[in-house]
Amino acid sequence: MRSSRHGRRAFLVLLLCVLPAFLFAESSLDQAQKLLSQGRFEESRLMALDLLSRDASDLESLVVLCRDLLGLGRWSDAENYGLKAWDLRRDPRVSEILGEASFSLGKNDAALRHFRNYVSAVPEGSGVGSAYYFMGEIYLRLARYAHADIAISTALQFTPGNARWWSRLGWAREKANDRSGALEAYAQALKIEPHLEDALLGRDRVRAGTRG
Repeated sequence: MRSSRHGRRAFLVLLLCVLPAFLFAESSLDQAQKLLSQGRFEESRLMALDLLSRDASDLESLVVLCRDLLGLGRWSDAENYGLKAWDLRRDPRVSEILGEASFSLGKNDAALRHFRNYVSAVPEGSGVGSAYYFMGEIYLRLARYAHADIAISTALQFTPGNARWWSRLGWAREKANDRSGALEAYAQALKIEPHLEDALLGRDRVRAGTRG
């Protein structure tokens, strides 16, 4: 009987020792995520690094850190930490992070692979529209204009109110010599944002019968 009470007491002591650290980690992660959502990337980055110094396998802190690094324009660091996160778990969020980092580093093939992984894993995810848009920009880089048209058109199904994306769709169609399609896309961009310069210039180019 006494040994049973002693065992329960020892367990409670251990729980009281571990619980504060767990609650601190949870609280710190919440704070880091909040700072990230506010665009306070450097503060969030430092908090995520502190969490990772306690547990290097903390995937949630790695995701926050990677997004902070993307926000700070530190593409190589985001890619490096993203690869560490990918080794821990094949998480769709990490695919998205690696896609953005690779895109910004000019690694077109890698970026396409990561974005395709992301949209395959979560076809209705919150970042799917952006993923398709990035793929469209990559196809523009590669002068694959029909593919760019498909990718950006798909992106706009998720975010139809993005005037800049409509303008980029107009550009893709203009480069493919699809004048009517380009005019339609530029008109949609200007309907949303009447003074968008790229769309105004694109519309005028197409109307004049010239290509950019």
